[in-house]
Amino acid sequence: AALALAVEATKKESEAGDGAGAKQWLISKLEYLKTSRPTAVNLFNDCDRLAAFVTSSDGDAPKVLRAYIDEAEKMLAKDIADNMAIGKAGGEAIMAVAKAKGRDKVKVLTHCNTGSLATARYGTALGVIRWLHENGKLEHAFCTETRPYNQGCRLTAFELVFEKIPSTLITDSMASYLMATQGIDAVVVGADRVVCNGDTANKVGTYQLAIAAKYHGAGFYVAVPFTSIDTKLASGKDIHIEQRPADELTCINGKRIAANDIGVWNPGFDVTPGTLITGLITEKGVITKKEEGAEFEVGAFVAANK
Repeated sequence: AALALAVEATKKESEAGDGAGAKQWLISKLEYLKTSRPTAVNLFNDCDRLAAFVTSSDGDAPKVLRAYIDEAEKMLAKDIADNMAIGKAGGEAIMAVAKAKGRDKVKVLTHCNTGSLATARYGTALGVIRWLHENGKLEHAFCTETRPYNQGCRLTAFELVFEKIPSTLITDSMASYLMATQGIDAVVVGADRVVCNGDTANKVGTYQLAIAAKYHGAGFYVAVPFTSIDTKLASGKDIHIEQRPADELTCINGKRIAANDIGVWNPGFDVTPGTLITGLITEKGVITKKEEGAEFEVGAFVAANK
């Protein structure tokens, strides 16, 4: 989001004008960006931080715009570094468990899109899969189509094929049977928001994957940068869940396929209890629980690693 606005700012950079007008334009755009994904805590935090940065910038319009562009590019560099650190930490954690079971390679399932098309170049959960592949530790990756908007089918599958990572696409409803028959070692997903007890809001369908992973003995990991951790909320009950338009379920390419009078419930996200999560993979390392079934102490980890 910050980079998209930077591109737009680049087009306006040559325009003359005072700094106040440029600041007002940038801040209004940042406020608008916050409306795009209310569940994502990092979007709100980064937009607020950038708005404060813009407010404190000096100079005429070109200087204010250039300062914003430079700051957005710094965010890009940090995002890439953080994602690569997440990939390494997650890959090593998954392989440590696999080696204890006598396995040299792993099969991993992921959900939605968490790669270079969603983050910056490397990705979070998909970054873990990339690390495993780059280090010769990935036997196979599976991705869900991710209904109803098909981010897995349209985006993640594309990235896996482009990177020549051995991979297979499945429908969301096949995940449990996949685990039962293919021996999945780990499920790795991203997150829009992780709160103090480890409860995690992510693309709808994540919760059911965590339940299935628990039953089949597969590790369930959430790859999340510090920017997506919300230490202000105690549990997932406090997370706002966005309701998406009904036509995402009832229509395909603008053509209605569902009965006209059917009701639709279409939350964009669900909340996975921290008790079902094996580990939270961050750029500072993997947050684990003191014992099985316990709650995470996310706030303490963040405070100790700032």
